[in-house]
Amino acid sequence: MAKYSSKINKIRTFALSLIFIGIIVMYGGIFFRNSPIVMIIFMILGLLFIIASTVVYFWIGMLSTKTVQVVCPNCGKHTKLLGRVDICMYCNEPLTLDQNLEGKEFNEKYNRK
Repeated sequence: MAKYSSKINKIRTFALSLIFIGIIVMYGGIFFRNSPIVMIIFMILGLLFIIASTVVYFWIGMLSTKTVQVVCPNCGKHTKLLGRVDICMYCNEPLTLDQNLEGKEFNEKYNRK
């Protein structure tokens, strides 16, 4: 059985991983202290990863303001629904607003046309 998480949380996790990748790439530049050009390339590449993370965080923040908020029937908390089907951010309950998909087994492929 596949492990699902909400789409917003997946994108936030991706942005967080970009930050860590950027820091690791910058740290890798320290090993090239004797070659300033290579060290600068590593530092700039790491900075670009961190800037990309900032762009992704900004994008998901803007997208998050436009999503539909629903109350999860399982845990009763407000969660954001992105797409036709999604998972509750708190209890991983499958959620949908599409009447045709109610009662069907959860599958992320329902979001594709």
